[in-house]
Amino acid sequence: MLTEQLSSVLRAIAGALQIPVMIVLILIMAATVFLLGTLIAEGFTRSRSLAERRTRRIERFRAETCSDSLAPESLALSLFKDEKRRCEGIVKLTDAIAKLGPMFGLLGTLIPLGPGIIALGRGDTYTLSLSLLTAFDTTVAGLISAAAAFVISGVRKRWYAEHLAVLETEMEKLLNEK
Repeated sequence: MLTEQLSSVLRAIAGALQIPVMIVLILIMAATVFLLGTLIAEGFTRSRSLAERRTRRIERFRAETCSDSLAPESLALSLFKDEKRRCEGIVKLTDAIAKLGPMFGLLGTLIPLGPGIIALGRGDTYTLSLSLLTAFDTTVAGLISAAAAFVISGVRKRWYAEHLAVLETEMEKLLNEK
């Protein structure tokens, strides 16, 4: 008796989560498409825009070392860390999608299977087929979003690692000149 009551409470909670989970999956897919577009745009402008960012950091380094507000080493480290944080911040969203996409896909798979199994026991194949279709759709949405986000993160991490390596080398050259 208690088990049945607890099961129906859990079933009600799971059923109430089905629509929010599907909405989150749609938002995750939309964000992934947007991030894919920004990756393509960044791919065309990457070398120029990253070079401009490095130039601005170096100019800032030169300007602030003239004012002697900080030791040159501390200033170089601070500017490098700022740029590294900026790069990591850009990648955080795609890393989150790569992790959350499969989780929400699995939730979207399991939630409709409960009513589908009940429908199977009643011989209601139409409700069963709708539940299975929802389960498969949410699985695909979560996995495709996660896979695309994983690739986007990998590409950006490689680009930014190259950018930061060049920035570090240029900062070291400037420090050696001082």
